[in-house]
Amino acid sequence: MKTRSRLLIFLILFVIGLPFVYNLPPIQERFGWRVAELAARVKYALSPPEKIVFVPQGNDIWATPLVSPQSGLPTLPSIASTATPSNAPSASPSPIAILMPIPKSVQLEGVQHEYQTWNNCGPTTLAMALSYWGWKGDQRPIAAFTKPNSRDKNVMPYELADYVEKGTEFEIVYRVGGDIELLKRFLAAGFPIMIEKGFEGRDFDGWMGHYVLVTGYNDANQQFTLQDSYYGPNQIMDYKDLESYWRAFNFTYLAVYPVEHEKEVETILEPQLDEAYNYRYAAQKASDEIYTLTGRDKFFAWFNRGTNLVQLQDYAGAALAYDEAFAIYPDILEEDRPWRMMWYQTGPYWAYYYTGRYQDVIGLSTKTMDAMSEPVLEESYYWRALAREALGDTKGAVKDLQSSLKVHPGFEPATTQLQRLGVSQ
Repeated sequence: MKTRSRLLIFLILFVIGLPFVYNLPPIQERFGWRVAELAARVKYALSPPEKIVFVPQGNDIWATPLVSPQSGLPTLPSIASTATPSNAPSASPSPIAILMPIPKSVQLEGVQHEYQTWNNCGPTTLAMALSYWGWKGDQRPIAAFTKPNSRDKNVMPYELADYVEKGTEFEIVYRVGGDIELLKRFLAAGFPIMIEKGFEGRDFDGWMGHYVLVTGYNDANQQFTLQDSYYGPNQIMDYKDLESYWRAFNFTYLAVYPVEHEKEVETILEPQLDEAYNYRYAAQKASDEIYTLTGRDKFFAWFNRGTNLVQLQDYAGAALAYDEAFAIYPDILEEDRPWRMMWYQTGPYWAYYYTGRYQDVIGLSTKTMDAMSEPVLEESYYWRALAREALGDTKGAVKDLQSSLKVHPGFEPATTQLQRLGVSQ
């Protein structure tokens, strides 16, 4: 009898303690991803995410935009216009590019390659970039800072930049609208460059985002050398392929450097050092690409235009650009659809929310999370909360804000909104 009682007590304690043990970091690193992968395969088999299509509904009948674009901010001409405004960036090479020819081949040495743990390409790639400059850490402290929840699907570039600024003695610059020549110029000057790009791996179900560190190039064979946290060190990718995959993330790039190299970085960036100029330049680049691309690449170009206009606070123009992107999406072959796009970028939420299109914010965030094997996007919960509150659903907003914090403990935007609503966490 005593033996049975002890066994029963043991089983009860085991069941109670199992979730705690499962969520321990060492267990998550070794086994968590396997459980998550199995759950994802089951979910995607029952409800294929590539079949889910978001259709924007337009302005809410009774909605009034909370924020209007500020008249003093720079704007771009309509897509239909071929005129170039006086303040638009020139597409021609800068004087620096003319005066400083670069070698035909560069291969940087000194990066300590590291393989990523589950969903950890961002922190791992940043650790590799820092290692080039003598930093002795690895992906773990970066991941702990940028994604307290190990199941988080993505780390935003600004979160990686925040870690460098707060957790190291190094500097970092984060810009968009990059190109092949700019990558080569950084490499020739001795700076490896992080980029965020699309990724279609042999072991994965469909398109996704991925960070890599670019450490070399060779004009003779038109190839870059990449330090890839998933596939391994010294991976090779053609210029053309990298440009296509890079387009999915607005040609985003991040350069880490010691403070004593600041002038060199400024010289390479030249006018791109100014953030407003950088976003105007990137918006014009996306606008130009729209005329020359088709299919999925055209979807990305429209999306990029919207993203850059959001940064310039032209929310109405951004919303129209995103509408065009989402209109193209159903025409992309299902197997090629970037259905994870909203895991990594939040621009449409900004554009639709600040033009009073609250139902579109709710619809897009809901469809985004419905397509996931587990809804772990703090940003999607956050924006849906704002839209629900704007439509008078305060109870639903609070629930979403609390879900955002459950997914990402300490997520400051959600914390701030709950405090404003007088709700304890």
